[in-house]
Amino acid sequence: MTLGGISHMDIGLVGLGKMGGNMRTRMRNGGVTVVGYDRNPDVSDVASLEELVEQLPSPKVVWVMVPAGDITRSTVEQLIDLLGKGDVIVDGGNSRWTDDEKHAALAADKGIGYVDCGVSGGVWGLDNGYALMAGGTAEDIAKVQPAFDALKPEGESGFVHAGRVGAGHFSKMVHNGIEYAMMQAYAEGFELLEKVDMVDNVTEVFDSWREGTVVRSWLLDLLVKALEEDPGLSKVRGYAEDSGEGRWTVEAAIDNAVPMHTIAASLFARFTSRQDESPAMQAVAAMRQQFGGHAVKAAEEKGLDPAAPDHADPV
Repeated sequence: MTLGGISHMDIGLVGLGKMGGNMRTRMRNGGVTVVGYDRNPDVSDVASLEELVEQLPSPKVVWVMVPAGDITRSTVEQLIDLLGKGDVIVDGGNSRWTDDEKHAALAADKGIGYVDCGVSGGVWGLDNGYALMAGGTAEDIAKVQPAFDALKPEGESGFVHAGRVGAGHFSKMVHNGIEYAMMQAYAEGFELLEKVDMVDNVTEVFDSWREGTVVRSWLLDLLVKALEEDPGLSKVRGYAEDSGEGRWTVEAAIDNAVPMHTIAASLFARFTSRQDESPAMQAVAAMRQQFGGHAVKAAEEKGLDPAAPDHADPV
């Protein structure tokens, strides 16, 4: 059955936070039947993972959208116990690709397929669509394809079958490493423009770059939006977390002897942001909040100790 050019499917979605909740809505708008489960009963469609699996027709496809690490591992292990041969698990969180390989091997012992999918789009994905980078076999990807089609942006781009299991999250990891470097370049430019006693309106300078220049991008659009909302970024501390993928990118570069000067430097700049206040890191923090809804540290009175890292940073 096809709805609006997209083949119909049923899918289970585990994790209905900022990203997962919006993804459920976008898939439903695209004709996909979604059964969602979350520990918060106010947003959940079912009371348990068992009930979610029971409601799905075979072959069952369950998309996991929870924080990387122990929570993802536990969820995948529970699903492996509940699913059967021919079913598919999709990990759409920010897991490390090495975890994908381990999870896929466990699932394969029961004949369950495994797809890892890097998802980019943040809080804007509901309206604009999500960029999707998937890893897995062609057979397993095909079982999830209607969901990918509903989630991706309109047009030809926005989805890629990047390769075998792990390739999706590896690609998303590199994407985030590049994102670190781009944000750092904009941020350092912001600090220099603010520093000199020459430029009267920094916001308008950045705004003028949004059309016709080689540095125009969505990140630039978001920096201008942040500056319009808070000129000088006086309400944001120059404190920027790293989600882990920047570190993993640099580690992979070391493992493969790939020079990665710019991305490594942008990662280290985030470490510096946890020691000293910096206008450039205020700009990085503001951009992270704009595109991903990531928590920011409120500007504090001079002399107070820096706030502790926010380890609850969302996917």
